[in-house]
Amino acid sequence: MTANSNSPQQKTPFSMDDFAQALEQEQYDYHFNKGDTVKGKVFQYDSSGVYVDIGGKSPGFVPLSEASWQNVSNVADVLPLHEEFDFLIIKEQDADGQVKLSRRQLFIEQAWDNLTEIQEKGKVVEMLVTGVNRGGVIGQVDGLRAFIPRSHLIEKDDFEKLIDQSLQANVLQIDRPQNKIVLTQRNIARSSAMSQLQEGELVQGKIVKIQPYGVFVDFGGIAGLLHIKQISEGQISSLSNLFKIGEEIKVVVLEIDEMKNRISLSTKVLETYPGEFVEKKDLVMETAETRFEQKKAKSAG
Repeated sequence: MTANSNSPQQKTPFSMDDFAQALEQEQYDYHFNKGDTVKGKVFQYDSSGVYVDIGGKSPGFVPLSEASWQNVSNVADVLPLHEEFDFLIIKEQDADGQVKLSRRQLFIEQAWDNLTEIQEKGKVVEMLVTGVNRGGVIGQVDGLRAFIPRSHLIEKDDFEKLIDQSLQANVLQIDRPQNKIVLTQRNIARSSAMSQLQEGELVQGKIVKIQPYGVFVDFGGIAGLLHIKQISEGQISSLSNLFKIGEEIKVVVLEIDEMKNRISLSTKVLETYPGEFVEKKDLVMETAETRFEQKKAKSAG
């Protein structure tokens, strides 16, 4: 059977020399693009960096400043000879085919990805405090610079003592293009304060807000609602006349709903007759512990 004269085999002859050249090209013609991740094996050090075999016609080069996310005195500690690592390409091939690589920036990229995932899942991070200013504290989270504003810190006064300490916090804001990370300890403070409270317990707090429907009582990072219906069995004409912002008050914890971040409080359970709290608030507060213990003993009996 005669081969078709229009067959592609005859139109594009391929000699053994061509084949050998293609093999050589296949072995060495790699395309390394900036931003790609490649694997490479460390094979040589010099005074300015590390040479890495990444399979190209020329080795990749890692400057000392790009060997790790933190400063190291001996590069061999982080990039041992004959060990294979992942690297980020930070500069494409030069005239000699060499690409510039980085471990530091690969760590940074991974740290951003991890932090984004942590924010989405509402998990806690640890920030090493490296400095302070009037607005808050500055630190490092996996090599990334982060900031906790004063209003979002548990410790709001003596900042200097926080330097070199690790603080637990949640991620409040991430702006990757601007290299901006803002953390908060408010949720941690709230969880810690909530864990200190128990339903059916008499506690003391400070009134921080007065609303027509009740007053909010703060317990050091967490506030509960003393609803108007739980203040007294008597008639209340004005909450503003009965309470003052900043006033210390003793209340009984009725319910803690962690799912809704809600704490319900009561003072009417301390009354010996309807309206006593409105008429004799100071007396009820002074004898709150005795009243509470009597109520407990009575309910137990």
